[in-house]
Amino acid sequence: MGKVVLVTGAARQLGGRFVRRIQRDPDVERVIAVDAATPPHRLGSAEFVRTDIRQSAIARVLAEHAVDTVVHLAVTGGSAGTGGVYSTVKETNVIGTMQLLGACQKSPTVRRLVVKSSTSVYGGTPRDPAVFTETTEPKSLPAGGFAKDAAEVEGYVRGFARRRPDVAVCVLRFANILGPFADSALAEYFSIPVMPTVLGYDPRLQFVHEDDVLEVLRLAAGEPRRGTLNSGTFNIAGDGVLLLSQCSRRLGRPTLPLLLPALNWVGAALRAVGASDFSPEQIRLLTHGRVVETTQMREVLGFEPLYTTAETFADFARSRGTGLLPPERVGRAVDRVAAMLDAGGLDGLKDDAYAAEGAKR
Repeated sequence: MGKVVLVTGAARQLGGRFVRRIQRDPDVERVIAVDAATPPHRLGSAEFVRTDIRQSAIARVLAEHAVDTVVHLAVTGGSAGTGGVYSTVKETNVIGTMQLLGACQKSPTVRRLVVKSSTSVYGGTPRDPAVFTETTEPKSLPAGGFAKDAAEVEGYVRGFARRRPDVAVCVLRFANILGPFADSALAEYFSIPVMPTVLGYDPRLQFVHEDDVLEVLRLAAGEPRRGTLNSGTFNIAGDGVLLLSQCSRRLGRPTLPLLLPALNWVGAALRAVGASDFSPEQIRLLTHGRVVETTQMREVLGFEPLYTTAETFADFARSRGTGLLPPERVGRAVDRVAAMLDAGGLDGLKDDAYAAEGAKR
């Protein structure tokens, strides 16, 4: 018989796409999609069970369907789409994970657990290293927000792994996820007509494409391929980095550099009107940036992303339309100005030469 896979967070865009993707795996017999809200999208042939993972009913779902593989995607950051109620998101992240892990611990059928985490667990301070590896300890633990939730979730997962060594556990720390369907707080920030930034800072950023996220989740949920190991903790990101200023130019959206106190005020105003979840955590990212090492992803997990960081951002930018300063138009304007200056410079040199010759005479 094939595997029975349970996927949490099925009502979110990424969860729904993964539910549809994992059904095509020939080793999968059934997919159980779980969420507290009814998904607004299709789930294919998956069986949807409306339940809140913060409640003990999730244990009954595991038992009734004899689930052997759990893919936990209900670990998310807040966004404007959540209506600004982050307390509910936090409860789902932390309390929901505790309930789910408790149910998995009691289940005799569960054999594999995949948890979606984030590179935000490394934090973001000026004292941090230029590149994080999976074993890098943060200089200071995240004080709040999604980064703190992700760190707590990983702590509970490590405890579960010690109590159930017979279960293969895979934690995937994703860089910022972007793509045509991205619905994250960072995607909302990049959609603002004028992007506020921190004066004097141009952080390095890394992205991972949605399609690569789906593929690595599928890889982690299956049996390891020959010569690979899909148990452990892995950084997942596309090759290369982009500066925030490069992102702005490629989007055609101008930046508004602000002093940090002013940026905090702007962030609070944007959250108040529901335009963007411009949280203190995101402000730290846009100040110090974050880059991770992905050697383990390739050499141990055996995963090679299809998209680089630059290609991921380009695909995202195409889906967001033209900004106030389209790159092509700006490029043509710069070329015209450069040509005019060159022409003016040559004429000026000629005039100086004629003047010098006249003075000699």
